[in-house]
Amino acid sequence: MSIIRDPLRGIVRPEPSHTDEEILDVLCSRPVRDWAVLTGAGFSTDSGLPDYRGPSSVNRRPMTFQQLTASRENHTHYWARSWMGWSFMRDAQPNEAHLSLAQLYPAALLTQNVDGLHQKAGSRGVLDLHGRLDRVVCLDCRAMYDREWVQQRLDEENANFLRDHREAIDMVEIAPDGDVPLQDTADFRMIDCPACGGLLKPDVVFFGETVPKERSLDATAAAAAAPGLIAAGTSLAVMSGLRFVRQAAKEGRPVVIITDGPTRADELADYRSLSRVGEFFRAWKDRVLR
Repeated sequence: MSIIRDPLRGIVRPEPSHTDEEILDVLCSRPVRDWAVLTGAGFSTDSGLPDYRGPSSVNRRPMTFQQLTASRENHTHYWARSWMGWSFMRDAQPNEAHLSLAQLYPAALLTQNVDGLHQKAGSRGVLDLHGRLDRVVCLDCRAMYDREWVQQRLDEENANFLRDHREAIDMVEIAPDGDVPLQDTADFRMIDCPACGGLLKPDVVFFGETVPKERSLDATAAAAAAPGLIAAGTSLAVMSGLRFVRQAAKEGRPVVIITDGPTRADELADYRSLSRVGEFFRAWKDRVLR
């Protein structure tokens, strides 16, 4: 079994570097278009979606890509749990942080989240670093399918499974990737790719995968073009987000980190707030639009 090590282990929650008012003064001293924004799971917790490492996190390791593809049993087990959790993700609504940011129009918006809530809030040009749960891809022919279509097919194939596990569904806690802790999935019927019969996977970057090269290059260019970087609601535990902070710091561009827990880049932050992202982005929006 793959082991996912916690890169935040031993890192202490820092003190804020400045008051929020002082940080907002810095942000407002430049046009909003001077800032790129990187968001993580903490941006969506107020929408009812937990993160993996925060106070509301689900104490469960996600399935890695290597585990997903190791056997049909693993693949079916993952999909049974993801199928049951999809309605939670589909019905989640943007919170104050998403709605405020959608009115600010930063230079670039990069997100590690797979929930599509920035788009629901009205943000345009979002760079989904880790993909989107509302899309499904075939691992063999790369055909793409709408998640709702896949869900409907799975509903048709698993009417009895749904009936037999209704009580478990009603009591589950969802994980950030839409997974739920269902153990008995042997009777679940998974569909294959209609085009080639291959294995289907949500179009997201699993642990053990890397961000697709073209997407990574687009995100790097967008972040590098902005004079400053804000990382919000992310612990920067994985390199897909941490690298943007490291690059900005290396180039002498100001780095602002806003999250209520420790991160892997606290020593690189020029400005560090421990406020909740909803409160902070509402305050920034109010300052800009007043």
